[in-house]
Amino acid sequence: MPSGTAATSMNKMITAVASGKGGTGKTTVAVNLALSLGEAQLLDCDVEEPNAHLFLKPEFHDKRPVKVWIPLINEDLCDRCGGCSEFCQYNALAVTRELSMFFPELCHSCRGCMLVCPRDAITEGERTTGVVEYGARDNIRFIQGILNVGEAMASPVIAEVKKDMDREGDVLIDAPPGTSCAVIEAVKDSDYCILVTEPTPFGLNDLKLTVDMLKEMRIPHGVVVNRAGIGDRKVYEYCEKENTRILMDIPHDEEIARLYSNGVPFVEEMPEYKKMFREMFESIREEVDG
Repeated sequence: MPSGTAATSMNKMITAVASGKGGTGKTTVAVNLALSLGEAQLLDCDVEEPNAHLFLKPEFHDKRPVKVWIPLINEDLCDRCGGCSEFCQYNALAVTRELSMFFPELCHSCRGCMLVCPRDAITEGERTTGVVEYGARDNIRFIQGILNVGEAMASPVIAEVKKDMDREGDVLIDAPPGTSCAVIEAVKDSDYCILVTEPTPFGLNDLKLTVDMLKEMRIPHGVVVNRAGIGDRKVYEYCEKENTRILMDIPHDEEIARLYSNGVPFVEEMPEYKKMFREMFESIREEVDG
């Protein structure tokens, strides 16, 4: 079991789908897996460029803004001591003899500046950094986060998406690519992480980084090789060396590519893959439960 959330007594799981690099097919795997299961909650946490909705085609029914804490500085009370700017490790505050300056994009909402201010010149404020949208398609409940253009930090929006996670059912999380703070926020507390890669030198390099991250987080993981057959065998050799399970191969197939380019999940036209995705997921469940 991972160090975070364990599977429930009903054997339901929180499964993240991640990748070391963009363009490997992470969203393709997440959406096709959700459709193969038929009943699940799909969270699109790739909030800088969410695109699962383009393939799932849910009907949206609600949305809410994502707000983060920011300091409000009372210039009449502030004596320019500089304690707040010295405390802030992210340089979101700068104090001169004439004024105090705040840079909202750098603020991590820790509230430390308010705590260290000796004159209580800092109070609580908020600003909107994104939105969370809710939709559904049949028995698949869908939530996506959208980060406002120009915002630097995706993690607060991802955290808000995950607040509405239904822990009584199977949850699939489409994580951002890479190994950044946003990825860690998306995959933490998952029971398992499916890593999607491609059999190329770039795919292998970024797969190694993601595997190292998950080992540090103590999250069990396995690999789906997308576009299998286009490169070499080094991804397979690496997984064998690291004792990392290859969960599934998705071949470099013209029909799959054609369906993708038209926004059609390939399990809808190639039903044999539904069985393969379901069998893969059940094998993951057995591994987590074991």
